[in-house]
Amino acid sequence: MFLILKDYGLNAPFNRKYSNKLLYGSFKTDFCLVTERMEEGSETAVVVKNLVKRFGAFTAVDGISFEINKGEVFGLIGPNGAGKTTTLRIISTLLPPTSGEVRVFGNDILRDADKIRRIISYLAEEAGTYRNISGKEYLSIIARIYFDSEEASKAVEEAIEFSGLGDRINDKMKTYSKGMKRRIQIARVLMTKPKLAILDEPTAGLDVFHAQYIRNIIKKYAENGGTVILSSHNMLEVEYLCSRVALMHQGHIVIQDKPQAIKNRLNASNLEEAFVKVVAS
Repeated sequence: MFLILKDYGLNAPFNRKYSNKLLYGSFKTDFCLVTERMEEGSETAVVVKNLVKRFGAFTAVDGISFEINKGEVFGLIGPNGAGKTTTLRIISTLLPPTSGEVRVFGNDILRDADKIRRIISYLAEEAGTYRNISGKEYLSIIARIYFDSEEASKAVEEAIEFSGLGDRINDKMKTYSKGMKRRIQIARVLMTKPKLAILDEPTAGLDVFHAQYIRNIIKKYAENGGTVILSSHNMLEVEYLCSRVALMHQGHIVIQDKPQAIKNRLNASNLEEAFVKVVAS
């Protein structure tokens, strides 16, 4: 069987020796290696300065700036077409900026893209799965990209436990529900213990059970030293997960602060109400 992997989360090329040394760890140790890998000194994971992205005459991202601290879950929210996904793809090194500066753990996304790809993992909103292989086979393929054979086997077993799919992990993924597919994708993203997990709508379209499961995984990951930037249309989810939020509209960041501070400033009872006030004005 020959597979061509078209998965935006792979971010190849990877150096296997580098990956084994820096990225490997056990899910049972509660992401302990995440904090061990972080550089001493600066507490900033991501710096975005005056970022602009144009597609022809259309400006998708128009001069935005923000910073993300290590160990933080940072939320990008906004209506469709606000520029959230474009911003995430630029941070992921999948899309070059028109102008501005983006640094990930001190690495410039243009000059140091290869270094960044070794320490991040990206989950696209519409990330797919491979219909005719099982969840276990999929995780095994991903693990062999990052690890030597013995470490790959261990990583797969831990990722299977992490996914919570039980015996269904051996079924072909064409039989999975959307929530089950998303669990596999989240397990794939966090399997390598990335220093930065970039999640575009991680729970979009999922039922309450699967959405809550994934939110708890993300929260635990951050509590144990991981850094996350995510976009979501679910304001309750954003309030639950994010320590700070930036609200984008028409390519601009309109407001950014802690969720409670945003609600206070806009005299809103919840983040959804604050979101509507900002967009409407």
